[in-house]
Amino acid sequence: MIGFRRLALAALIPAAALSLGLPEVVAQSPSPAPAASTSPPSTSPSLTNPAPAPSASPSPAASASPAPAATPSPAPSPAASASPTPTNSPSPAASASPGPATPAATPAPVQTADPFGLETSLEAKKVVMVKGTANWDSAFDTLIDAFKALNTLLDKQGIKHAGNAMIVYTSTDDTGFTFLAEIPVEQDPKNLSKDMSIGKSPEGKVLKFVHRGSYDNMDNTYEAITNHLDDKRLEAKDTFIEEYLTDPLKTAEDKLVINVFVPLK
Repeated sequence: MIGFRRLALAALIPAAALSLGLPEVVAQSPSPAPAASTSPPSTSPSLTNPAPAPSASPSPAASASPAPAATPSPAPSPAASASPTPTNSPSPAASASPGPATPAATPAPVQTADPFGLETSLEAKKVVMVKGTANWDSAFDTLIDAFKALNTLLDKQGIKHAGNAMIVYTSTDDTGFTFLAEIPVEQDPKNLSKDMSIGKSPEGKVLKFVHRGSYDNMDNTYEAITNHLDDKRLEAKDTFIEEYLTDPLKTAEDKLVINVFVPLK
């Protein structure tokens, strides 16, 4: 596999940066104004209808003679008939009230992607490490063998991991690379092989990038990292670190989650 990572260290040397503008995202919110404007006209016809009814009824009552006592009895009946009409008038206003409540729904928050190029700092940890050399064509298998050797050593001595496994790339070229496979520990293991040692993991100011997927597909991630450094006019050191958030010995290769740390000068 002739991949981008074969020249990754050389590509990390910054070139002329391109200034890219980020488009602004303008959130749109629905306006409830049109729903409220329909409520006032509905009340006006209901209030004008009851007015003619009482005005016609008193006129015959006034022309009749006041002596008979039966004449006042029909007079209150139109007044009573007019009373239920005003009680019905508030109902249109009440029916319009639920209208403005509909635009209260807010859009669900959009989930953001993994941070890319996050500036952070690494703290040195005690690690047991093994040196190795790999060809690009069998790179992942070589890294897996290095992790297996370290795990076998720790399991025999009952020493637990104190952090995630890491790969520190120390050099790279067209044919392959050299690396350190490291596992953080809290106690010193014994009976180390000639390629193993105890030391400290890298420390200092770095940029953090996240890769999800197989090891072979990391070329795209490293190309994006190089473009990011160029755009930001940042100068990186001649090494980079991979931290395996998922156990590479137990996780399917296409399900790997790896933090890539790029130390800055």
